[in-house]
Amino acid sequence: MILTITLNPSVDIRYSLDHFKLNEGNRVTNVSKTAGGKGLNVSRVLHQLGEEVAASGFLGGSLGGFIRNEVAKLNMKDFFTSVSGDTRNCIAIIHDGEQTEILEGGPVISSKEESDFLQAFSNYVKEVDIITMSGSLPKGLPVDFYSKLITIAKEHDKPVLLDTKGDLLKETLKSGIKPDLIKPNHIELGDLFGESFTDDASIMRALTKPSILDDVEWVVVTMGSQGAIVKHNNKLYRVNNPKVDAKNPVGSGDSVIAGFAAGLSQGLTDEALIKFGLSMGVLNVMEDQTGCIDTTNIDWCVNKMSIELLAD
Repeated sequence: MILTITLNPSVDIRYSLDHFKLNEGNRVTNVSKTAGGKGLNVSRVLHQLGEEVAASGFLGGSLGGFIRNEVAKLNMKDFFTSVSGDTRNCIAIIHDGEQTEILEGGPVISSKEESDFLQAFSNYVKEVDIITMSGSLPKGLPVDFYSKLITIAKEHDKPVLLDTKGDLLKETLKSGIKPDLIKPNHIELGDLFGESFTDDASIMRALTKPSILDDVEWVVVTMGSQGAIVKHNNKLYRVNNPKVDAKNPVGSGDSVIAGFAAGLSQGLTDEALIKFGLSMGVLNVMEDQTGCIDTTNIDWCVNKMSIELLAD
């Protein structure tokens, strides 16, 4: 079973209309509401891949209840911790060929709620095989919270796939206990090192020089339609995606995390794992819905992936 962590989930509301009228009423009939957050996108793709999934994080209020119902509909195990604050809404308005977003902050987590989660996580980690951790922290949690979770996971020899960015990623990587996989895109990698990476050579130099990335087994640097550069221990790979008709890139990084987690669960290694993991990001791009893939295209996509060993 794979456990996905979404510490600050949301109900994602999508309004689609031809034209947005500022300072006027806008009636909309095309509305979708889904359980949102990066880790829940991971959960959906894992479910589509046939994996047994448990989802965890903090939930509160009626919106938290909505997410619990959505998790139950997909037959996922509910490992969420209840909090007194309200789970947030995140609203996307699709209009005039643009997307306007309104993002709530979410609940403030108390010290007792933090302690309750850590205790529950210590128990749940014994029941699962792989753990993914995605996204930002809700207010109230310390910046080393992911490090605390990774330490508990490693006490039970459970692999951890981490997908976050900025200072949170940097602080987590400064810990002596590292995740097994991280997945920054090339811009997020640049933020980590305080410089800009615009080509393969600069990314390769960053991945091979001594840094806080040391002892992270897998570093997957995605570059959108340009593919990815992947470091696995001392090996460095260049991967090129097949060209596809891109419909919705949102959630592709989450789909890559799901692909690597499912691939590890299936016993894939090295190049086979890389192709499988990155294929999920491509397949997500081809769908209108975020965190969604067409499993009938998996073999086609994996076979179309080209991979080259750059250094060993």
